[in-house]
Amino acid sequence: MKLELDRASNVPLTDQIVTGVQTWIRSRAAHPGSRLPSIRQFATDYAISRFPVIEAYDRLVSLGYLDSRHGSGFYVSEHARSGLSGMGTCDLSNAADESGHLLSQLERADELLQLDSGSIPQAWRDIDALGQAIRHVSRSDPASLVDYGTPTGDATLREHLRNRLAPLGIVADTQQILVTEGASEGLDLLMRYMLKPGDTVFVEDPGYYNLYGLLKLHGVRLVGIRRTTSGPDLDHLHAMLAEHHPRAFFVNTVFHNPTGSTISPPVAFRLLQLAREHRFTIVEDDIYADFQADPTDRLAALDQFEHVVYVGGLSKTLSSALRVGYVVANPAIVRDLAAIKALTTISGSRFTQAVAATLLERGAYRKYLERLRRRIAEAQGSAMRTLEAHGWELFGGASSASSATAASAGRGYAQTGGKFVWARVPHVEDSTRLAACGGPLGVAVSPGSHFRPQGEPSPWIRINVALTLDPRAQAFFAAAAQLDG
Repeated sequence: MKLELDRASNVPLTDQIVTGVQTWIRSRAAHPGSRLPSIRQFATDYAISRFPVIEAYDRLVSLGYLDSRHGSGFYVSEHARSGLSGMGTCDLSNAADESGHLLSQLERADELLQLDSGSIPQAWRDIDALGQAIRHVSRSDPASLVDYGTPTGDATLREHLRNRLAPLGIVADTQQILVTEGASEGLDLLMRYMLKPGDTVFVEDPGYYNLYGLLKLHGVRLVGIRRTTSGPDLDHLHAMLAEHHPRAFFVNTVFHNPTGSTISPPVAFRLLQLAREHRFTIVEDDIYADFQADPTDRLAALDQFEHVVYVGGLSKTLSSALRVGYVVANPAIVRDLAAIKALTTISGSRFTQAVAATLLERGAYRKYLERLRRRIAEAQGSAMRTLEAHGWELFGGASSASSATAASAGRGYAQTGGKFVWARVPHVEDSTRLAACGGPLGVAVSPGSHFRPQGEPSPWIRINVALTLDPRAQAFFAAAAQLDG
């Protein structure tokens, strides 16, 4: 086993060791039962402390790559390459690959400025309203603190969600709404329901890395469709449909993660036509809907759930700790999803859902959104001006390679917004260099490869606009712009 460890990298040594050993095992250079160097020997060989080695070995045992034998050492697990303990087609190595950077971000949240974070700053949240709602539910519904909820979710909350969908043009009754533990559970339930190992699905490129990991965990094949400033690249989509027969296409409609772009009406209409012609389902991920003040066309509104399943949520705005998402579909699909949910998690949190319903009912959430949208819009404008002043290129800008395609596909339509900007330094072709630049300045960013279906290199990075006024971010923007080409 020969690993390459970079002590100057902003990636912790523990993460480098874990990734290196995983790669070594999956390369088939290691055989089940092969013994690894002892912790002391590993530390000596690489001239590092024993602590990151201990942590890395423990993590590899937890992930199923290594077996720990008391008094003997660490060995390559019998199941390291074939799946853990007979778990069939579930590729946990892919799951570890996809989730590694997310785990690292969450575990080290206080050490560096997480400039690519998906979270809203605590100071922007309505903590007082949250506290009041929590106290109200605790007093008025003590059973919610200890009892199961229902698989479909709190009836009052579903009624509020139905009313919130109406301004988007989405007509649904409460029997078409399933409340989930965040949008991620909604996506996972849909994958369990719709897909089987070996199926082909289309995803956006770039897109949401956690979605990629979930799909790979279900054993399906991902085909990336280029994202432009007005939605999926229709020319690329046509070409891929000539080669593949996807079961589903997962699409982020409004304020796309990570580019901040929004699907234009012409692209939306054509996308639905193609779904009907080629008989695939569109999973519309509209998790950022509440960041948008003036609603644009939703695929679910245009289609009325013939070929579209809609996923939304409150966690991105209300609270990351209160996991509230929802799926909207035809009643038959919702019944099946509820049955799967009953088998997998029994129900969601009755307490969490009651708190969310209270905030919606009292109008606190509406008032909070008005303030949040103003702050996000101001931060967007400030971030874009700062980046352009330092010579950065913004997705969809005049110099963007995708802008011509986007303008043509969207007939001039373009709307960006939300929490993120997708940006690059024009002369830097691989954004791993930008990530390395940030570490010494106390800034963590993920290379753009994390936002591509197969981890392909990318010059772009995702930036959370709410964090760009931090002095560390300002220093990073200036320093990255000075990198050699």
